[in-house]
Amino acid sequence: MTVPLRATTPEDASPSAATSKTALGTCRYGTVDDFAVDEFWTGVAAFLGGTANVIMQLSLRPVAYGVMESPVESGRITEHPWKRLRTTLTYLSVAMMGTERDKKVYTDAVNGSHRQVRSTADSPVEYNAFDPRLQLWVAACLYWGIIDLEERLNGPMDEATQDVFYQYSHRLGTTLQMRRDMWPADRAAFAEYWNAELATKYIDDRTREFFYDLIDLKMVAKPLRIFAPVQRFFVTGLLPRPLREQMRLDWTPWNDQVMNVMLRATGAMYRLLPKHARLFPFNAFLWDMRARHLLGKPLV
Repeated sequence: MTVPLRATTPEDASPSAATSKTALGTCRYGTVDDFAVDEFWTGVAAFLGGTANVIMQLSLRPVAYGVMESPVESGRITEHPWKRLRTTLTYLSVAMMGTERDKKVYTDAVNGSHRQVRSTADSPVEYNAFDPRLQLWVAACLYWGIIDLEERLNGPMDEATQDVFYQYSHRLGTTLQMRRDMWPADRAAFAEYWNAELATKYIDDRTREFFYDLIDLKMVAKPLRIFAPVQRFFVTGLLPRPLREQMRLDWTPWNDQVMNVMLRATGAMYRLLPKHARLFPFNAFLWDMRARHLLGKPLV
């Protein structure tokens, strides 16, 4: 039986099982070792779900304050949004599609920045970017967001694919300091972890205002802010209901139906594309990381 990760009300449901995953949904891979993630990933998800996923991750207050108080000026999303986007998408690309060498190279680069991210005596909460418990939550948000969007775009994966994809996704945390044994044993265990953790999340006023600036694209040039209403629509719809309510964002069943129709149409279009086009920008960022490493340029 599939373990639901979302509430099963019409507002929060993923696309109907009537939407088949046709070209992408049949699992031909019996183990994690021979799983080809590039057949089950859609690059447009990075643009549609990125901000909502950041909000999920930062709903854990130590993660939020680690980001908001980070002394690594070059990595601040409010100051360098495109650089931060590149760093984040490169991490996802390396974690999910990279070789062991790719992961080692990029982990070392990220660790160089993370060493500076730790709480001070003035911080309202204690945090350390090397804390594997925080990394587990971040990895869980990334996995949840990937599955939620892929199924909204392409329809439900079959059970065998879901199981293998889940086990494969531990890489989202173990590419940093999360231990392999910290990843919940199976999808049922993950659902228990996710629901229990989600119930404890609290978005305070300072963090909420930080999120509003991200949603409204305050960190980019003014001409690009014309896309803020579209971003707000998708962020609101892709947040789990408890976090949407804490963000004080309104959402209706009609909104949900409209968004799901848009996502299904987008997924249908992307399934017609060749693999390299469907994977963009993840494949491009993976290539960029390898080129930068070869040329001796900074990776983060």
